[in-house]
Amino acid sequence: MLELSHHILDIIENSLAAGASAIKITVIEDNSRDILSFEVADNGAGLSVEEIGQVCDPFVTSRRLRRVGLGIPLLQQAARACEGDLVIKSEKGKGTAVKATFQLSHIDRMPLGDVASTLVATVAAKPDIDLLYNHLVDGREFVFNTGWLVSEFKELPLNEVRVLSWIKSYCRDGIKKLYLSE
Repeated sequence: MLELSHHILDIIENSLAAGASAIKITVIEDNSRDILSFEVADNGAGLSVEEIGQVCDPFVTSRRLRRVGLGIPLLQQAARACEGDLVIKSEKGKGTAVKATFQLSHIDRMPLGDVASTLVATVAAKPDIDLLYNHLVDGREFVFNTGWLVSEFKELPLNEVRVLSWIKSYCRDGIKKLYLSE
């Protein structure tokens, strides 16, 4: 994977496969602490203690066809290569939270990437998902919430092309503003 947003999308796909109806994504960029972290938390099926221990093994997967799962192991490797780590917390029947941290200034840290497209892909695939995206950069904050959209676009499904285009534009603009100095 070439950017962190691809890892975020991979975790979202895992959440959806686990039956999640709500997903919360939090991205924090803190220049004073030299940390970039993101967390994807869901209310899906959750994992047992044994399953949590196996998640970082690329040869353990719940898939039946391609019996290799590289997403989480690659993310763990990327985080550790950048003086960070990967932490997975889960409870069977309650959901899972995956948090990755990176040294923000590390030369090998991949860029955050196109998070707006990741959010659009999620809504396009699962328009009824309760999706909350919270992005903080040095105290500035951008929030995107599909719950708000449902009330705004009452007559249109969220995966309608015009709505998806609006979501992408709204998220790109909101995220871009986080990086403008005040």
